[in-house]
Amino acid sequence: MAMRLEARGRPVTGAYLYILRCSDSSYYVGTTRADLEVRVAQHNAGLFGGYTATRRPVALIFSQHFESITDAIETERQVKGWTRAKKEALIRGDWDRLKLLARRGRPHPSRRAASPRSSG
Repeated sequence: MAMRLEARGRPVTGAYLYILRCSDSSYYVGTTRADLEVRVAQHNAGLFGGYTATRRPVALIFSQHFESITDAIETERQVKGWTRAKKEALIRGDWDRLKLLARRGRPHPSRRAASPRSSG
């Protein structure tokens, strides 16, 4: 696997999942193979025409490194579907709260009680 160098000369493989806090206090979840400081600067410069373009400035509040971009993207999709409370538990590293919030959701269809059918 080819390695790239970050701005500080450290070897980088894989990718990062990152969470930005936007100026309106919303969160943006993304992935990158680039240096995180460079990526945040790109968001703040308005180089991406999407969500963060109208919510600048943004600040990096969470990042996690993954060995593969595929794993980072898979986690990004998962986290984007989370509630604000669940994202904030992840940001704080509050694993107990994260587990509790994960259990509070709707039960998986295979675990739901069969609904009574009305006779017709």
